[in-house]
Amino acid sequence: MFQLRITSSKLLVLAGALFLNTALSLPQAVAGQVSPPPLVLSPNLAEPWVLQLQPRASRRAAAPVQRRQVVQPQVRRANWWSPRQQPVRQQPLRQQPQASAPKSRQTAPQFLPTIVDYDGKHKPGTIVIDTNTRHLYLVQNDGTARRYGVGVGKPGFEWAGTHKITRKSEWPDWRPPAEMRKRRPDLPTFMAGGPQNPLGARALYLGSTLYRIHGSNQPWTIGHAVSSGCIRMRNEDVMDLYERVGVGTKVIVI
Repeated sequence: MFQLRITSSKLLVLAGALFLNTALSLPQAVAGQVSPPPLVLSPNLAEPWVLQLQPRASRRAAAPVQRRQVVQPQVRRANWWSPRQQPVRQQPLRQQPQASAPKSRQTAPQFLPTIVDYDGKHKPGTIVIDTNTRHLYLVQNDGTARRYGVGVGKPGFEWAGTHKITRKSEWPDWRPPAEMRKRRPDLPTFMAGGPQNPLGARALYLGSTLYRIHGSNQPWTIGHAVSSGCIRMRNEDVMDLYERVGVGTKVIVI
């Protein structure tokens, strides 16, 4: 019994000595351990978590992280005086503008020659010119009249009266009177007869006046008040009238 107690005490002493030896040798064992493996970094040293491992001074010197920004296109208001500043846009196909209809060079249908009934008081062979309706009538023997469209004097140049044809001329020359050249200094003093002559193909002179029934190289003016007092006709119409009347024919302008 006594021997067993001694043995227990020895065991306790040995256990304490072992514990003390282990405690004293533990730091040395820890100090003698192999160093941990080095930290392996990602090849992309610009990653944000890597930058956090660097010292503060190094972090300032590190290249800034470049992030791709998506920029929304801005549509600028059209600047008409500086086309280069306008955004480039795909233009829709433009339709070719339709050519505007050229001004009619023809006489209106109501001023083309025709045969009409006539029950007036004037004798056959008389020429009656109605400046209001812009028509010339040649009275015939069968109760009808040949009607032609005419151009008459513009405002300020209207006139009325009764005259006789005193002269006839084919492709007449033109000598603008002094009064006309005073108003129009650009007019020539003389123009030989021909297609470009304003008197046209034929002229019927009225008494001692400066007025005439004559043709025109501007048929679209027939039916309008455009002349300086003369009575205009289409060239083909004045040629037809020229053959139907002679010197001395009575002309009544109303």
